[in-house]
Amino acid sequence: MVSALITVAVIAWLLQMALGGWQIHRFNHAFDTLCQQGRVGVGRSGGRFKPRVVVAIALDNNDNVVDTLMMRGLTVFARPKKIAGLEGKPLKELQPDVIFPHDPLCQNALSLALKLKHG
Repeated sequence: MVSALITVAVIAWLLQMALGGWQIHRFNHAFDTLCQQGRVGVGRSGGRFKPRVVVAIALDNNDNVVDTLMMRGLTVFARPKKIAGLEGKPLKELQPDVIFPHDPLCQNALSLALKLKHG
């Protein structure tokens, strides 16, 4: 009985590692694509028992949004997605509380991403 529980625990741990690696690979691929489009700002929020949110925004030389990336969730099944409606908008017009009116975690992550360095 104990050996069966240990075996199940080891299999679950290996599966978690494999799926986590797969998630990191998908995120890195999406992030690399984003980085090729311009300057990128990244923000992260969340905690141990809250869904983590990662937001990345690529800007062109005129500080207009070229592309976006958002990944949120508690599990390894979270996938990177685009934030709808931001492409082409100027950086100075982006307001996290307007873009995510009911989601403080996304607001925080976007606020951090918008603090990217100029240059």
